[in-house]
Amino acid sequence: MATLRGSGSSRTRGAPRSCSGNILTRIWQSQITGRAMSRGTQIPEVLLQERGGRARWHGIPVLLRRLYEHSQPNGDLVQAHVVLKLLVEILMRPTLTTEKKPQMSDDLIKDCLSVLYNCCICSEGVTKSLASRSDFVLFLFTLMTNKKTFLQTATLIEDILGVKKEMINLEAIPNLAGLVQSFDQQQLANFCRILSVTISEPDLGHDDKHTLLAKNAQQRRNGSPSQAEVNQVTILNIPGFIERLCRLATRKVSEATGASDFLQELEDWYTWLDNALVLDALMQMATAEAEHSSAESSDESVLAASPLRQRLPQSMKVVHEIMYKVEVLYVLCVLLMGRQRNQVHRMLAEFRLIPGLNNLFDKLIWRKFTSSNHVLHGQNQNCDCSPEISFKIQFLRLLQSFSDHHENKYLLLNVQELNELSAISLKANIPEVEALVNTDRSLACDGKKGLLTRLLTVMKKEPPDSSFRFWQARAVESFLRGATSYADQVFLLKRGLLEHILFCIIDSGCKSRDVLQSYFDLLGELMKFNIDAFQRFNKYVNTEEKFQTFLTQINSSLVDSNMLVRCIVLSLDRFESQTDDMRVMEMLSECLLLSYLARVENRLSFLFRLINIINVQTLTQENVSCLNTSLVILMVARRRGELPSYLRALREKEYTERYPGCLLNNFHQLLRFWQRHYLNKDKDSTCLENSSCIPFSYWKETVSVLLNLDRASPCAIASYIDPAYMELDQELMDD
Repeated sequence: MATLRGSGSSRTRGAPRSCSGNILTRIWQSQITGRAMSRGTQIPEVLLQERGGRARWHGIPVLLRRLYEHSQPNGDLVQAHVVLKLLVEILMRPTLTTEKKPQMSDDLIKDCLSVLYNCCICSEGVTKSLASRSDFVLFLFTLMTNKKTFLQTATLIEDILGVKKEMINLEAIPNLAGLVQSFDQQQLANFCRILSVTISEPDLGHDDKHTLLAKNAQQRRNGSPSQAEVNQVTILNIPGFIERLCRLATRKVSEATGASDFLQELEDWYTWLDNALVLDALMQMATAEAEHSSAESSDESVLAASPLRQRLPQSMKVVHEIMYKVEVLYVLCVLLMGRQRNQVHRMLAEFRLIPGLNNLFDKLIWRKFTSSNHVLHGQNQNCDCSPEISFKIQFLRLLQSFSDHHENKYLLLNVQELNELSAISLKANIPEVEALVNTDRSLACDGKKGLLTRLLTVMKKEPPDSSFRFWQARAVESFLRGATSYADQVFLLKRGLLEHILFCIIDSGCKSRDVLQSYFDLLGELMKFNIDAFQRFNKYVNTEEKFQTFLTQINSSLVDSNMLVRCIVLSLDRFESQTDDMRVMEMLSECLLLSYLARVENRLSFLFRLINIINVQTLTQENVSCLNTSLVILMVARRRGELPSYLRALREKEYTERYPGCLLNNFHQLLRFWQRHYLNKDKDSTCLENSSCIPFSYWKETVSVLLNLDRASPCAIASYIDPAYMELDQELMDD
């Protein structure tokens, strides 16, 4: 999918959260506020004014009464809007006056915030109006210093930021560092919901806006760095922030009930109540109820005996903790993919995030109980997920971001497993990977298994079409991505990963394109340049029937399987240069897969289709891999002096299909785009070089040779397009 298949790493904004939780929050808050306002209308206005004067209510109860009356069916909405503006002014009065700061009770502030919030959920226009007032948005953050008004404030801020056109600048928040440092752990976790909006790049909108052409144009318009990137730096500069997030992500949850009772309670409760803010509110109400019952007592038994607390099962604490961790892991994931990635990596290693998650894996992250089959796959952020499923997916995304092209990936192993990698290299008489040698083993996982091994264990037990398979495969693949490591591959081969992948593709009956795509990509990284992997493949795919089933899966969608095709082409090219190795020679003659790709007509068939299924206007982070795979096929051909014959074959294909010039003109435009896209992106070009073991200079040189406009050049595309069908002088596309 889009997260990994391009040369760089992109990510769709938003953690996988449940939709129903926000709805429940709104219903719950609107019911409470509605009942309070309804009761307020039964009190004469004169009495409210007289009582408000003595209690210094600042006229708020009267305003609430008028707002309630004007917001009823056939009410005066203009007057309601005027009242809303007055409420905003009253809330902000302490910041708008130079006189002695007037005092407002916490209850009145909470009422104002609740009314504003409920007006927002009833009318998007109200939300947008509030969002347009930057001074009001910044003021709301100052209310978060008061624990009694924190929840109402956080909920309102989250809604406002969700519709605000311009991303807020975190540096503009008064004393942000002091504010964040004042939060307890519960508040910090909920603050992460707000942070997620301020540090993530905004969605581009409709599908056509997700094309690489549109993204490149957007980046040029926005300049660099973006506001989201500036906000990431701001939050990273807050002392102790990352350390506290790591503690939140890895802290344990006490489970007082028995395992079977706990699992059943969790299943029952998260079906209707799965939002952290709702849980916060209920816990707060229970605490307030106990305090009211015994204001002078500090005995915890009073709280335990609270009628409301008795109605909340013990498992509610676990759901609460899970929702916190979803928010925290999402923020860490975004930071790991930002410009400050190396700084974040150092801190996450120092504060032992990975060992902490490893210790939680069996007891919290991946208990036996789960119901995942209904979850939608891939990038769908709006699926109706339970908190536990959201937690698992966000956990897997974090592992994916943590491992991807970074030497800290070896922290996913324990010391014994790190030693095993060293032994594999020693036995193969190859040097250890430098990143492995440099790994601080005191920061690696504890226990009998590392996090990667635990992940492989649960991966094999998932149902064929489980959405977890997609994310699990992505996380494991990220461990292998980058410069190919023989030891890393063998470590996973010894744990039966290749056989598991082939079973899923050939024998399991899996129909999910997302799962199959992730398994094809993982298989490619696992087998690349590895003779042991091809031997294992040949042992599993030992009949013509199995091989044809495998080919059918590959050919059913080249967008999904082209990374595997690229791996086989690259591996075949290397093996054919090792003719003095008897193992390699035997494998070349016996392996059905290598024999199939060794035939030029089959490689040409893949090349035709790869070029034909994409064009500049439809290129995305997901399908740009098809362009790079077609380039790999042609680079190998060029190195062998066969490039002209491949270009002639493309020309003959055009005339056979009765579309002269169509294929080659399209390919020429794709390569022109390739130059614009990759020549200015160091990270993407490095990824191409590492994954193919072909110097990027050779990539650039091959593209330049193909784009040569000299029709006398036998390696130039222009030489194979008749003048009548030439479109090479047209502009690529207007930005």
